[in-house]
Amino acid sequence: MTAYRTYCVDGAGHISLAEWIEAPNDSEAIAEARRMNRGALRCEVWQGSRLVATLNQRDLADALSSSADGSFHEGGAGLAL
Repeated sequence: MTAYRTYCVDGAGHISLAEWIEAPNDSEAIAEARRMNRGALRCEVWQGSRLVATLNQRDLADALSSSADGSFHEGGAGLAL
């Protein structure tokens, strides 16, 4: 299992969730981040200093409605913290 960190940002631009995830691979870590979303506008999944994925509001809403297609955005600049 690999350690990942998930950061989610709310509508005010504040980090609303910061959680550790243990997962066997990137895909499973992303799936877990989608499941744990609690109304965030955007979430990022990190493994150490590597940005694994950025999940936007549509990606997160898809997960909540159970119609997720597994899409996500890999890499990128990350949240401005």
